[in-house]
Amino acid sequence: MHPICVTLPTMAKVDLKQLSFKELDAFVLKLGWKKYRAQQLRDWIYRKRVSRFDAMTNLSKPDRDLLESRAVIGCLDLMRHQRSEDGTQKFLFRLSDGQAIESVLIPDEDRHTLCISTQVGCTLDCRFCLTGTMGLIRNLKAHEIVDQVLWMQNRMEPDQHLTNVVLMGMGEPLANYREVTEALTRLTHPKMVGWPPRRITLSTSGLVPQIKKLGESGLNVNLAVSLNATTDAVRNRVMPKVNKHYPLESLLSACRDYPLPPRRRIFFEYVLLKGVNDTEADACRLLRLLKGIPCKVNLIPFNDYPGAPFGRPDDETVLEFQKILIEGHLTAFIRKSRGRDILAACGQLRTEAAANRLPVSS
Repeated sequence: MHPICVTLPTMAKVDLKQLSFKELDAFVLKLGWKKYRAQQLRDWIYRKRVSRFDAMTNLSKPDRDLLESRAVIGCLDLMRHQRSEDGTQKFLFRLSDGQAIESVLIPDEDRHTLCISTQVGCTLDCRFCLTGTMGLIRNLKAHEIVDQVLWMQNRMEPDQHLTNVVLMGMGEPLANYREVTEALTRLTHPKMVGWPPRRITLSTSGLVPQIKKLGESGLNVNLAVSLNATTDAVRNRVMPKVNKHYPLESLLSACRDYPLPPRRRIFFEYVLLKGVNDTEADACRLLRLLKGIPCKVNLIPFNDYPGAPFGRPDDETVLEFQKILIEGHLTAFIRKSRGRDILAACGQLRTEAAANRLPVSS
């Protein structure tokens, strides 16, 4: 008789970026190493941002070989890079399952702000947002959120560095609460990425229960709320899904109760839509709605895209709206739209299936 050959399945390698702080500790102990080795790995992955074990020079070669046989260090795959006339850059990344997300790097004098995604698509249906037309494909994992920051830090020019991170890209961050808060923990943990919480801003359309949970989490990142209307009737029109569940009264109540660190304020994002929410009456109502809330208002003239159901108000209307808010003693800024020519501005992010066929270019 001929011997029967049996092929044993190969044990899948562990992606170390997928492991939480405690999980990486457990992985190291399982290798038979001392616990301090976990911090060595965290330093290499999150501080020095290496993607190869042979770069870990304070580990012996046998230890590096062992890691090579048991683990990998994953990395986002850049599919396309676009640069706007104003210097804004948009990056399309392929994830390990073939899905894609976009991140945007916004330069402004000595500041470099990275806008990152938290979902592939979005669970909401805000009428002014191109991402919402995709629907929700899936939530991002914590390491996929963090990896957008690590990837960009690795590729900044020697004389540049990231100064701010905003969770304002594709998706509703608080609809992916568990993975987003784990990502924020990794970004702010002093033994991981180590970013100051004050340099991170999370933007939400207004999921009230999750806003309350975030306030109780102790993460202390900045909160931005996408308001965009001063009556429930208008908000039901422009943000129907979220406002049906959490109308203005409950949303603003949660904002009033939100625990803010000293000298911090809530940011309210207000997309100005021509003839919809940009009147003097809207500005006066906004003053009354936000009275008593430590806040700033970012006015965002609508960023158009092909097939958009709304128009962009003229500059005179935008300036008059801001003037009313300022005269009412409310801090209000007009956010300059960046990257509109490459659909990288607020509300314009949307990956296309056809992008899988596009080469990387600069």
